Formats: sequence, C-alpha cells, structure tokens
Amino acid sequence: MWTAQRSLVPLRGHGFELRAFGEADLAQLRSAADDPDILRWNPFPESEDRTADLRGWLTYRNDWSGGDHMSWAVGAGEGELLGSVSLFHLDADQRDGEVGYWIAPGARGRRLASSAVEVAARFAYAVTGVHRLYLFHAVENAASCAVAGSCGFLLEGTLRRSYRYADGCYHDEHLHARLAGDLPPSGG
Repeated sequence: MWTAQRSLVPLRGHGFELRAFGEADLAQLRSAADDPDILRWNPFPESEDRTADLRGWLTYRNDWSGGDHMSWAVGAGEGELLGSVSLFHLDADQRDGEVGYWIAPGARGRRLASSAVEVAARFAYAVTGVHRLYLFHAVENAASCAVAGSCGFLLEGTLRRSYRYADGCYHDEHLHARLAGDLPPSGG
C-alpha cells in the first residue's frame, strides 16, 4: 500500500504546517494534556513521570515505521504547537483508516482543526492509497461534529455506547466517513 516516510513532512496549510513533533513541543504538549476539553475526548498518558510519558508519546507519534499510523504536530512557526492530527488504524488490505485531532485552547475558533484534517485527508488519499477515512467522535462533542461536516465527512450513523472516554463511561459516537472520490467541501 505505502511506505511510511517521515521525510514527507512538513505539509503546509494556510497559516500552519503539519510537521514532526520536537523536543521544543514538550512544554506546550504538557499544557495541552492538562486542558479539560482535550483530556475529555483524547487519551494522553498519565503516570507519576508525566514528562517521560509525554516524551514516549512524542516518540510514538513520530515513528511511522509500523505503517499503521501517521501523526503530525500542527504548528505555526518554530516551536509553536497548536495541536495534532493523526491518521491511525491504517489498514492496507481494506485501504481505510481513521483520522483524529485536537487543538490547543489558544488556537481554537480559527477553523484550524478543519484545515489540518483536510490537509491530512488529502495526504492520505494521495500518498497512502486509502479509499475511505473514518472520523468518530462522542455525540456530545459538537465541535468535532462541525469539523467533520466542514471537511466533507458525511454522518453515516450513531454507534451506541461504542467508546469509553476519560470519564470511564461508554459514550455513543457519531460515525462520519469520507471517500477518496468524494468532492472536497465547498471552498476547499
């Protein structure tokens, strides 16, 4: 299907870039991992040695050698971490995968999540050969539903009690998907 090559980054968007995570991102990553809205919907490592856990998280996100995921830091300039976007559960046989993301509190409200997801989705279709990308989010996460819609991920249904989030409860999730041949969203 594809060969994972970290050298394919950075990818440029309007006012941001998708790039590898760096050591300079660690302090901002720690701040993001403490944000209640990010923590509610995104798993982050949690133990006594938070710095080591987050370094491990960065290392994993930068290692594309397994061929099952690709992750980028969303940045705007040297050392400014605005968020993250990932392609994961990439399946070479089925030619599909999932997309996930988060945006730091100070960068919200600028359509940055939609723009980063769009750049990552176009990369996935062009480089990895996937034909279908999924986007799942808790029904209560209205912001993610808006991101999915703005990127042309159609709502295909609701999965009942399908994922256990940080609160320890299983939440219903919306399933959105976009095919490689789908027209890009208007304005995209």
